[in-house]
Amino acid sequence: MAVESLPMSSDRTKPESPVFALHRGGKIEVVSKVPVRDRDDLSLAYTPGVAEVCLAIAAEPDLVHDYTWKSSTVAIVTDGTAVLGLGDIGPAASMPVMEGKALLFKQFGGVDAVPIALDCTGVDDIVETVVRLAPGFGGINLEDISAPRCFEVEDRLKSRLDIPVFHDDQHGTAIVVLAALRNAARLTGRSLGDLRAVVSGAGAAGVAVTKILVEAGIGDIAIADSKGLLHEGRAGLTAIKMEMVGLTNKVGLVGSIEEALSGADVYIGVSSGKVADEAVATMAKDAIIFALANPNPEIHPDIGRKHARVVATGRSDFPNQINNVLAFPGVFRGALNVRASAITEAMKLAAAVALSDVVGDDLTEDCVIPSVFDPRVGPIVAAAVAEAARADGVARI
Repeated sequence: MAVESLPMSSDRTKPESPVFALHRGGKIEVVSKVPVRDRDDLSLAYTPGVAEVCLAIAAEPDLVHDYTWKSSTVAIVTDGTAVLGLGDIGPAASMPVMEGKALLFKQFGGVDAVPIALDCTGVDDIVETVVRLAPGFGGINLEDISAPRCFEVEDRLKSRLDIPVFHDDQHGTAIVVLAALRNAARLTGRSLGDLRAVVSGAGAAGVAVTKILVEAGIGDIAIADSKGLLHEGRAGLTAIKMEMVGLTNKVGLVGSIEEALSGADVYIGVSSGKVADEAVATMAKDAIIFALANPNPEIHPDIGRKHARVVATGRSDFPNQINNVLAFPGVFRGALNVRASAITEAMKLAAAVALSDVVGDDLTEDCVIPSVFDPRVGPIVAAAVAEAARADGVARI
């Protein structure tokens, strides 16, 4: 860490930087919902009154949703191995990000969230720890767990828990990308089925984006890792990459991602790999570029706009920010509202459609996705997710 990034210099008279000042003491706190002003209040909030509620829940376990915070509270679980663009920085250093996530849950979805940074990285250890923590929460938001372990962690937790489990790095990104791409296609007079897409990155986000686009009916899609395109003839692929081979690349493209961009309608970057300007220039007319690496997009927007009709990034200082906060608060709010036992593929698709519909008649090249500050987003996504949960039979109320 550079000296100028430290919270204080050796001169103690100098103030903290605004960033460190904002984070001092943490960004979230627990606030009481009921007053404890006298002995009567105390006897209701705690002993002896609390015993009645405990016994009622013991006799009828579903009452835990009515008489505790479970119906509105999510655990944000990380092991600190894949934090934002910072990588494996460990559980303690991940905490500012997890606190920020909790703040966003509350601000944009009215969901209480508790950061839980685990000092373990083994799949078995993570799964067993979360299973034992789960009774106190209405949902589990997995965060910043590196691939490919994140896939197994999520799958195993989903099989063992009867509450929503959602890996936001995968599915939050996928939902927002699909929403934006639906609108970008509409803007250019096409449907998803008319598009050939290329995805750069076969990690958590790349796999989830590819899967949801296939589910939504994309015309064709190829996915690439650092060694090039995934295809049937390529050796040494992991299990998840072999699965992706079976879902993608109908035309059998081989070689580099830059070769695949020739004539492609869509580029989606969820890696740090740069794309040569010359390759961008070979994309189809009315191309769509989502260059989502932070802080440096794979294709700079200034370059992208020379060759594409629509350009999106993960940054807030360019138009069309693909930001997961557009998805996860509403997804969990909707799931919690109906006490969903899981988050299904249909619920994710419903979230994406609802999010894209918010744009409506405001659709332009610089507005294919709503602002994160649009107050309509959370409630609309939550309502769509709740409706899809009921249709899928995973809603309990």
